[in-house]
Amino acid sequence: MKFFKPFYIQPRFFYAGIGIVVLFGLSYFVPILFSFAQLSILMLSFFFLLDFLIVFTGRNRIEGHRMLPEKFSNGDPNNVGLEIKNNYPIMIHLEIIDEIPEQFQVRDFKISDKIRSRESKTLQYNLKPTQRGEYHFGALNIYASSILGLVAKRFVFDGDAMVPTYPSFKQLKKFELLNINQNALEYGIKKVRRLGHTMEFEQIKEYVTGDDLRTINWKATAKRNQLMVNQFQDEKSQPIYSIIDKGRVMKMPFEGLSLLDYAINATLVISNVALKKHDKAGMLSFSKKVENLVVAERRSSQMQLILESLYNVKTDFFESDYSRLYGNVKRNITHRSLILLYTNFETLDSLNRQLPYLKAMAKSHLLVIIFFKNTELDTLIKNKAETVQQVYDKVIAEKFDFEKRLIVNELKKYGIHSILTTPESLTINTINTYLEIKARGLL
Repeated sequence: MKFFKPFYIQPRFFYAGIGIVVLFGLSYFVPILFSFAQLSILMLSFFFLLDFLIVFTGRNRIEGHRMLPEKFSNGDPNNVGLEIKNNYPIMIHLEIIDEIPEQFQVRDFKISDKIRSRESKTLQYNLKPTQRGEYHFGALNIYASSILGLVAKRFVFDGDAMVPTYPSFKQLKKFELLNINQNALEYGIKKVRRLGHTMEFEQIKEYVTGDDLRTINWKATAKRNQLMVNQFQDEKSQPIYSIIDKGRVMKMPFEGLSLLDYAINATLVISNVALKKHDKAGMLSFSKKVENLVVAERRSSQMQLILESLYNVKTDFFESDYSRLYGNVKRNITHRSLILLYTNFETLDSLNRQLPYLKAMAKSHLLVIIFFKNTELDTLIKNKAETVQQVYDKVIAEKFDFEKRLIVNELKKYGIHSILTTPESLTINTINTYLEIKARGLL
């Protein structure tokens, strides 16, 4: 039985068999075809036996190996490599079926290719995970057949393998390059209005064209007999906390990723940007209780600590308890900090229920509420209504869209900053707001 386990008859054999059966049927009406049908059986049997000997002679004729990254980046395409070597003396046709993790729900994965004799080949395919956690691969199955294509031999490699999926570290690297580079301002990547400067003095330098005239140091100018200006720098070591709402309002999906995972990816990036700007980065998450607290620090291991905490964020999407969040913030965040709160409000009523706690936090900290536009509503509003039902739907969508803007104005009344953003623009809008706050010296 072991010998027959890797043995597979290819569809081409059955197609040839059906053709011979049809030939025998036609020979009832055209007797001369009977001899051709008998000859066809002999030829099919001969080629079947020949193909069998070609494919099954020898051991380890195909070598295969799956090359997996150390971890997957959530929400991004991740490369999986397949390294295959042909030890047959002839060209071989391959059908590769990799047992990819069940989270992807792919039932028809197959790669067809051919490989020359004694040749090695590397193939690649992409996987885009949409949730954090462990992804388990099964076996790598390679079906080898000759040019005759009547039989195939299955080779099995790489049993169970696991790859953890972490928050989007690929996005982290991309924004690190785009936003930390000061030259990015010239290309419009950072949309920052510099309305002033911070009060942390750096040095006195000679005036050059373009310097702010308000920063001229008249005493130094008189001493040197040339224009001298004070140069300031952004204040450093300011605590930046990202607070992630894990409640039911963050369960809504967008392009396969939940709003919670968008917030987690953005937290990873903004924490890295804050550390590069010499600030302290920390985080916590909450729903029924407060979890995953990382105290804001600036140390070499801080990013790894935040990454692991974000990876371990678990939730049942219960109703969020803002009173517990406020109590925890009051106890654990004792210094004035920039708090980036990722949540979602759909109506003014939902905001008003939590507004007392938000106002209380805003008294001690610089609070920025980050919530999401419903892109489905935008599509509905833009589409032309042609029926009465579509008119009703469009009016309701416009009402919800208007309420989102009312929420922004309501927060502004109490001195609470807000960001209303689409999920795909969340990270860049959060970074821009952080950089603007730094530039204006609001914290």
